[in-house]
Amino acid sequence: MNGPVIRDEDLEWTFIRSSGPGGQNVNKVASAAQLRFLLAANATLAPAVKQRLRRLAGRRLTDDGDIVITARTERSQAENRRAALERLQELVRQAQVEPKKRRKTAPTRASKERRLDTKKKRGVAKQQRRSGAWD
Repeated sequence: MNGPVIRDEDLEWTFIRSSGPGGQNVNKVASAAQLRFLLAANATLAPAVKQRLRRLAGRRLTDDGDIVITARTERSQAENRRAALERLQELVRQAQVEPKKRRKTAPTRASKERRLDTKKKRGVAKQQRRSGAWD
């Protein structure tokens, strides 16, 4: 499977001041990258993938249906931009994988027998407690 198709038109970048490493630079330069993926405007992803992506996004999903990813761990704006884009691509990659359907199966004969055997043993233990065997 190739990487997900994310067009530049579907992305909005904002750069904000970051906390963390950087010394005086932190107070002067907007090095943290905030990526907004316009999910509703995207025409390249299938509707099923978009639905799974909404579920996977969790609290990163806005009321407008956009996915916001903030990267602020690196010192440079370019590195944070790359990190945010990689995280978005990984999220889309996960959404492209269709979950397997669960097939119902009946319990095996051995598992039924084990369950009943355990129930009988437990019942016997309780029965012994009631009969006054501890007197």
